[in-house]
Amino acid sequence: MLTHLAIKDFAVVRAAELDFGPGLTVISGETGAGKSLLVDALGFLSGLRADSGVVRHGAERAELNAQFVLADASAALAWLREQELDDGDECQLRRTLRADGGSKAWINGRPATLSQLAELAGLLVEIHGQHQHQALLSRPAQLALLDAFGRHDALLDTVRGNASQWKELLRERELLTKQGNVSERIALLEHQLEELQREILEPAAIAELVAAHRRHAHSAALIAACDAAFSRLSGDEAPSLTTQLQQTRGELQRAAEHEPRLNEIDDMLDSAAIQLDEALTLLERIRDDLDIDPSQLDELERRLTRIHDLARKHRVTPGELAGQRESIALQLESLRDAGERVLRLDTDIAAASNAWKSASKQLSDARHEAAASLSKSTTTLIGELGMGGGRFEILIEPNDGERPDPSGAERVEFLVAANVGQPPRALRKVASGGELSRISLAIEVAALGLDAVPTMVFDEVDSGIGGAVAEIVGQKLRALGEKRQALCVTHLPQVAAQGHAHYRVSKSASDGVTQSAIERLDEKQRAEELARMLGGVEVSKEARAAAKRLLQNAV
Repeated sequence: MLTHLAIKDFAVVRAAELDFGPGLTVISGETGAGKSLLVDALGFLSGLRADSGVVRHGAERAELNAQFVLADASAALAWLREQELDDGDECQLRRTLRADGGSKAWINGRPATLSQLAELAGLLVEIHGQHQHQALLSRPAQLALLDAFGRHDALLDTVRGNASQWKELLRERELLTKQGNVSERIALLEHQLEELQREILEPAAIAELVAAHRRHAHSAALIAACDAAFSRLSGDEAPSLTTQLQQTRGELQRAAEHEPRLNEIDDMLDSAAIQLDEALTLLERIRDDLDIDPSQLDELERRLTRIHDLARKHRVTPGELAGQRESIALQLESLRDAGERVLRLDTDIAAASNAWKSASKQLSDARHEAAASLSKSTTTLIGELGMGGGRFEILIEPNDGERPDPSGAERVEFLVAANVGQPPRALRKVASGGELSRISLAIEVAALGLDAVPTMVFDEVDSGIGGAVAEIVGQKLRALGEKRQALCVTHLPQVAAQGHAHYRVSKSASDGVTQSAIERLDEKQRAEELARMLGGVEVSKEARAAAKRLLQNAV
């Protein structure tokens, strides 16, 4: 729902801010005051292209800003999340139009393209009026409205699901068939897998192989180091460290009776003696394991060479070879199963296509039934809105092509005959802006406000009508406002009286420049504005009394 609209330096408006609530909001004013500028502002916030003429004379740029709450706009909220532009349960659209013809747009404070702005605004606002604004001229929008009226959500979800499944299966089959004859690929992979399986390629095993190679490559130096260390520690050439430690401990123990702190040193030397014994044992064990074996070293070098050759061949590190081996094994399994998978896919594709056809048939039957009901209700309302003899029809045509369509097996076109004896024509070819707005109003009212877009804007809906028809138009707008937020620009008091809220647009000249001002009216001001609309420049008592009656009858 639209909650706030701010415009600055836009056409003849220097600055204006409007707050909106639920229900029907009407906007009135003298001819030429700029009532439709608010609709134009929403149009530009919906992505319409603009030129420098919309910037107020003397200003560098026009600024437009609209605030929405998304509690009733789940589709818009989902779109924002998908685009990573969401900001809680509110949404802000902002656009600047420069005097040099350029423009910029933002969604929730982040730069956006005009196409993004248009896509999002299409889920928030539906403008009924001038042809370039008219939402229901789009055939996809017409189909969406028909499905909303018929409450086809469940059927449509099934159709979409079947079409999506069919598309995924077809994509998989195309990928498999593009591989062509895979026998050569299988032979290559089998050869590569056999090479990799000859070696132990787990990272821990490779690390142990590297350590063993290093040990054998330096075995002579290691043996010499161990022998020298053992000789010094064991006392082959001089008193051993163990003997020296024991002698030192004996001397300290005899002297400790005169200095107790020497006992601490004795304890430390005792621990050192134990560590020394353990070191000798481990050193002897390591020395026994060492052996100068050129043949063993050659074998280790050959194994390491094979592993590095395999790593270069597959363009991976030695530690990644085990993963490469598993990947090739999976590819082989997939290729060997490709032929059987293609046959299974043919069966699955046919099943998905049949499921889509069955679901689409149910949806088509429901659409025809809903179309008949919506056509009848809209035709009745068109007559009530001053277009007697007019009729509304919904043409349902089959889609071109055999591929399952997520939207179903048909497309629709809204047709209108404005007068008796005229053949029905596409809604987008209706010439009069006022007729188009009234027809759109009739469609929306007949659709019980089930259109997914939460805010509807009507411009020129009362063009060319008056009297009882004007009152009916106002009543229908108010009824629609009970279902959806509705905004209506009007010059008729019978329509304006039906609003839940009322804004007045006025113009004045300052320093030779015409400017528009917008104000929200209270009950007393509303009565005076309706009286002006009824009586003209001179407002009589009779006009004020009639205005009060209009307001009372609208409650």
